[in-house]
Amino acid sequence: MHRVVALALEGVYPFELSIPAKIFGTAAGPDGAPLYEVITCSLDGRPVTTGSDFTIGVSHDSEALRTADTLVIPPFTCDSDDARDWLPGELADALALLPATARIVSICSASYVLAAAGLLDGRRATTHWNQAAHFQRMFPQVEVDADVLFVEDGRMFTAAGVAAGVDLCLHLLRRDHGSEIANRVARLCVVPPWREGGQAQYIERPMPEPEAATTAATRAWALEQLHRPLSLAELAQHARMSVRTFCRRFREEVGMPPGQWLAQRRVDHARRLLETTDLPVDQVAAHAGFGTAVSLRQHLSAVIGVSPTAYRRAFTAAGR
Repeated sequence: MHRVVALALEGVYPFELSIPAKIFGTAAGPDGAPLYEVITCSLDGRPVTTGSDFTIGVSHDSEALRTADTLVIPPFTCDSDDARDWLPGELADALALLPATARIVSICSASYVLAAAGLLDGRRATTHWNQAAHFQRMFPQVEVDADVLFVEDGRMFTAAGVAAGVDLCLHLLRRDHGSEIANRVARLCVVPPWREGGQAQYIERPMPEPEAATTAATRAWALEQLHRPLSLAELAQHARMSVRTFCRRFREEVGMPPGQWLAQRRVDHARRLLETTDLPVDQVAAHAGFGTAVSLRQHLSAVIGVSPTAYRRAFTAAGR
């Protein structure tokens, strides 16, 4: 079974520390059997003081890293300009225990640890947008992208602040076991099932006036209409708004234009069909509202870089 190890360092942020256990620990196969073993460790196996007003006890020390298939490092309290403070000797020794094949995940400012260890040299990475400039000054050898939720570069995975850690763990779950299981976990955790890693970290979303209508009902309705074309005019009509008002309200609530959101939902639906059915690619395209296999191929390639046939083949070959 795939083992996920969360490393709790002194001053760890409790919310982010809980993300691996909640996301991976909730994942189960069709028979209800857990898909991951999730354990939490500290460097010495002793309780860890958090960044809040309580302490967390753990059952494992850094030896747990020897058995990690995925290591997750949540952020912790540290505002130093000295890389040595982000990677003390005991932590460097612990990271050296990792198998060469282990995935390494940082959430928020824990990316400083990976950078200080040289694991991000020459790689693309992200961190919280508010720390990106400081991070880049400290680690000029890293290609910092402050405008995305998470970055995958080889076996290194870096996420921006807080909720982006949830997005990244769901992304890994989707890579491992497909959209159906990832979406089920998202529903159980009551979080959005899919936010692209390239989505902007920070979006101005002013709260609508209390009496203002929302686009939520229209979004739910649109998800039931993915098999057919949907125009802006039709969406706006369903929401009982003008097209201009609908587009403005939609962007305020969702953070992207209706067309982009709808395309993402179609791709997500097509991926589920490719994973869970034997429908020919042209029928998958029709069910997802792309019309033709060529259109589906273009959209899927833009999102994950492979054709529908290659995606299905890789998913099947992995035994998922």
